[in-house]
Amino acid sequence: MKSLLIVILNLIALVIMPVVAQAQQSLVQDPVAFEKEHFTKRCGGQASFGDGFATERDINNDSLTDLVVNEGEITCKGEKGPDCTDEGCPYNFYIHVAEGGYILVATAHIYGYDFIQRFGNMVLVMKMHPHFCDRTEGDPCEITVRVRGVKFVTVAKK
Repeated sequence: MKSLLIVILNLIALVIMPVVAQAQQSLVQDPVAFEKEHFTKRCGGQASFGDGFATERDINNDSLTDLVVNEGEITCKGEKGPDCTDEGCPYNFYIHVAEGGYILVATAHIYGYDFIQRFGNMVLVMKMHPHFCDRTEGDPCEITVRVRGVKFVTVAKK
């Protein structure tokens, strides 16, 4: 009886928790201004932003323009890409929602990405450190994802 109760509580948690987590995600009206304000404060007013800092593009195929922020295009106190490592630079993916505003749905350390069409759908092919494909060295890992609504769905890894 006790184990049945635990199973029921776990099922309830699996159903309710994703809804609660999504409900807690706050909308950002202007992600570019939000990110610039954050880094300007962090860098003590000594921040500059390159041309590739923010890219507008519909990444989830809903005809609303989404936004990708490349933190490698930030210069903070004279240091370009302060959070970049050998695993790449942080990219923040914001989805434009119909209710108005944007939701930050993913942050990934990547070398870069291509936005291509595969089988009628637009997908992101992210170039990442080889360890994301369970390798220690060699060519970058390429992870193909399709964004459905506000979720990244991995299509392929190579």
